[in-house]
Amino acid sequence: MTRAIPIRSQDRRIAQVGDFFDSTKRYYDNVAEHMVVKLFTGDCYVTQNPRELLITILGSCVAVCMRDPVARVGGMNHILLPGTGSVDDIQGNPTRYGAFAMEQLINGLLKMGAVKQRLECKLFGGGNVLRNSSLIGENNIHFVRHYLHNEGLLIHAEDTGGEYPRRIHYFPDTGRVRMRRLKRKDDMLITQRESQFVTQIDQPVSTSDNIELF
Repeated sequence: MTRAIPIRSQDRRIAQVGDFFDSTKRYYDNVAEHMVVKLFTGDCYVTQNPRELLITILGSCVAVCMRDPVARVGGMNHILLPGTGSVDDIQGNPTRYGAFAMEQLINGLLKMGAVKQRLECKLFGGGNVLRNSSLIGENNIHFVRHYLHNEGLLIHAEDTGGEYPRRIHYFPDTGRVRMRRLKRKDDMLITQRESQFVTQIDQPVSTSDNIELF
């Protein structure tokens, strides 16, 4: 089992990147020898640190993993709902919505030296796990595919749909992805959290060589 070690005081200077430095979103994985950054609903994170690993858990949400292999920068977002949301949403947490989350991810990478035409995109999540008629997962998948197409960006790998949550480990430096399909009862708690988020806001699987099931 992977052993997670909290950040020691002497590691804080090295670990601090962006706005994600806190005890709940970042820890050092001693086995993987990477600093792990955990993304939750509405989060977006970009990095040029080759020793960072981005992790998230997806139910009906979708995550886009994106990198520029030449500039060696990469990142991930975690989208709850498609579209743009209302004015109130924009003032609150706009990255829960697809359009804002995608703009933040792409613009964040470009500011770090990425070139749009070189961006590699991978799409995960969108499981229909909430058991309601809105099919949020399918809507999220459709939105991201349409958005990337309009931006002229290709999807290099994808694992979406189904009726189960996923755990995603993304290595931005290499583009490697490790994915686990979650089927245990304890793992299904993610669907309860997503249902709460949706209420508050009012509202065929393919893999590639660098996506590993674990």
